Amino acid sequence: MVRIRLSRKGKKKAPFYRIVVTDIRTKRDGAPIEEIGTYNPKTKELKLDKSKAENWIKKGALPTETVRTLLKK
Repeated sequence: MVRIRLSRKGKKKAPFYRIVVTDIRTKRDGAPIEEIGTYNPKTKELKLDKSKAENWIKKGALPTETVRTLLKK
């Protein structure tokens, strides 16, 4: 099963997330199938390729709860 989820990057106490498409069996920060965006929670900055996200959802990828709320924004 394929999921759209966050992959944590950045330093300690300075998180930065990549929005990635990955298999559910891989680790949180493991190798993704494709990177479709980024999210910085400190500045609330969201960069997302909506066409790629919609394409993966049409193919059957399920977003996590957190990513689902980010997609609504």
